[in-house]
Amino acid sequence: MRPELDMDDANPTVTAELPRTPARRISRRRFLLGAGATGVAGLAGAAFLARPWDALAGPASPSHSDAAASAAGPLVLITLYGGNDGLNTVVPYGDSAYHAARPTLGYSPSQVLDIGDGLALNPQLKGFQSLWNAGQLAIVRGVGYPNPSLSHFEAMDIWQTANPVDGSGAGWVGRWLDATGDDPMRAISIGATLPLLLRGDTQSATAITGPRITLPGDPAFQQAFAALQDPGSDRVELSALVAACGSELLEVQKQLDALPSPASVTGGMATPAATSETAAGALSGQLQTVAALINAGAPTKLYQVSLASFDTHADEKTNQERLLAELDQSVTAFLAALGTGSHARNAVVMTYSEFGRRPLENASGGTDHGAAAPLFVAGRTVHGGKFYGEEPSLTALDANGNLRYNTDFRSVYATVLERVIGVDPVSILGGKYPTLGFV
Repeated sequence: MRPELDMDDANPTVTAELPRTPARRISRRRFLLGAGATGVAGLAGAAFLARPWDALAGPASPSHSDAAASAAGPLVLITLYGGNDGLNTVVPYGDSAYHAARPTLGYSPSQVLDIGDGLALNPQLKGFQSLWNAGQLAIVRGVGYPNPSLSHFEAMDIWQTANPVDGSGAGWVGRWLDATGDDPMRAISIGATLPLLLRGDTQSATAITGPRITLPGDPAFQQAFAALQDPGSDRVELSALVAACGSELLEVQKQLDALPSPASVTGGMATPAATSETAAGALSGQLQTVAALINAGAPTKLYQVSLASFDTHADEKTNQERLLAELDQSVTAFLAALGTGSHARNAVVMTYSEFGRRPLENASGGTDHGAAAPLFVAGRTVHGGKFYGEEPSLTALDANGNLRYNTDFRSVYATVLERVIGVDPVSILGGKYPTLGFV
């Protein structure tokens, strides 16, 4: 049994910047920020700080063929930081044990959006209900892993590494990046930090804050910066590492600049303009950036966005409803913006959080850290309007009074790795896990 820790540990920036993993031998590590938010020196510094000192040694891993070329996608991962309450998201309103555990926090049948089997969606998920009815939303129930951690830090590391023992090692997406070459556009995180999820041992994803990277200064300064990024024979150790980061920044800038204008490909998404400010903050802005890149034909196979503050120990109904409304409106607008174009029709959206919440409400109108919870998968190619996995029992709880998991989270990862990204999941997850039928 692992202890529950709660020291503002739902903060995604802290989680991303302070992974508890040991230093790893790395030859190339990317951490690219939209330069509209910081200067060139800040870019190079952030890039270097994302790498351990022993990154100065060791050859790059050899490139491997990328099976993703023939797969569907892209995959859009939405990280819900803080531990979203699954029981008040997909509500078991037909179970008397739910109402007994939550006499004030529970929802009555008249308040929720029925989707069958005695289950319903939170009243703020009206767009998700429409997707469910259209067969474009699937719900995977009871997702978790053995001996769940109740610490935000460790639990998020576990989800992001797919290592349920202690959350150490490279991210599960990072391991895919390690195995498939060095194109910096394969995976993109929207925001100013790069989660552990996207960090490999030799490769990492790209982090941007908007659909374009604009270097500061006049043309002469920009030319001088570009000249400094030449990883020539005179560059060794630290200077070579900094130059490699800068050259990757310029490569991503070049590829983004070659895409059609973001304003022409957002599909009328009803959100603020996709600036660095909105992309780095509101989920709608992050997803607008993703929609622009997908519709413009970016070669990216995986995007990561996030929504925080799900650590609802108090006043949960008000806070969670606000967050779920943002999730609902942002995802439905995003899918509408993608439309059915050749670049977008196979996109798949998946949510996850570090854990669910305890079934029993607390004295502060909230819930404490729990375990198993549902997650959503949405898109035109999703086999939706269906449940996958069994609903956890509310009467056969674990020693902490939490739900027991029925679906191993690695089965979810195996499914999207194989059927969306297009890679052998065994090689990434280190074992064979049964795939699910949601795609």
